[in-house]
Amino acid sequence: MIPMFKIGQQMEIAQLYMKDEGSLPTGTFKARGAAVGVSKAKELGVQELAMPTNGNAGAAWSLYAARAGIRANIVMPVDAPEVTRKECAVSGARLYLVNGLISDAGKIVAQGIQDFDWYDASTLKEPYRIEGKKTMGLEIAEQMEWKIPDVIIYPTGGGVGLIGIYKALQELRNLGWIQDRLPRLVAVQAEGCAPIVKAWEEKKRESEYWHNASTVAFGINVPKALGDFLVLEAIYQTEGCAIAVDDTSILEEQKRIAQLEGSFVCPEGAATFVAARRLRENGWIQEGETVVVLNTGTGVKYPYTIQAKPLILQPGESIEMELHKT
Repeated sequence: MIPMFKIGQQMEIAQLYMKDEGSLPTGTFKARGAAVGVSKAKELGVQELAMPTNGNAGAAWSLYAARAGIRANIVMPVDAPEVTRKECAVSGARLYLVNGLISDAGKIVAQGIQDFDWYDASTLKEPYRIEGKKTMGLEIAEQMEWKIPDVIIYPTGGGVGLIGIYKALQELRNLGWIQDRLPRLVAVQAEGCAPIVKAWEEKKRESEYWHNASTVAFGINVPKALGDFLVLEAIYQTEGCAIAVDDTSILEEQKRIAQLEGSFVCPEGAATFVAARRLRENGWIQEGETVVVLNTGTGVKYPYTIQAKPLILQPGESIEMELHKT
């Protein structure tokens, strides 16, 4: 848990904290679900698993599966982050690219499961991944010294992370570890793919398929989440909200966070900061409230989001003073 007081001061959120998942194995929060999911699969005697992915989950499950001696079959969109392809490839997984979205990858995996009897590791098709994601909620409570924040903001694609945090907080309250009311949970999506936001705005219990989905925050480019009804329930039960943010603001915020706080966050993580800024501006986040935003991965996995234009010097050249000042 990292205090983000500089950017928080700029937003007028004095108590702003970032739960940083970028330091986990494989560089994203997906390692949490993979650690538990693959371990349980190994216990059950699974020899071969399959899953669709936008990239990071496939990378995490491939590497954890390799350690467990389980063959992984991964299907991801052709424009998924290249580094995640390489993580799958180096682990020895069978990697397939589909010229479409994660929903198309899901259909291919479903057919493969039927044809080859693979273990289905797709989102919410096995009950163990969420138990790994749940540890985010447990750690937030512990790291905040059991003083629950007022708001938790989470980038939402498939939604298992948000569902897991909600499950953790419910269990902690039932056990008596926390006494306060639960934090207001916020689901953040991109304007180019916002089915959960649309459903929440229309007060629905399920979302509709989002056509022509596209966003720079590739991890939340999920046109229809299988667990959308669980995400919406978590929002409604905690009096939270759902908000969509634009790609331009996401990239601007990513750079701002790095320059103010020294953290290179992923675009999905940057989206949560944009959401915090907007919700403070419109008064939904009130003065004095404690806010936790989730950065779900390291920005290093998304090098295309930053365009560097360094000056190239020849041997023996010196740096001109006016250039040094820039």
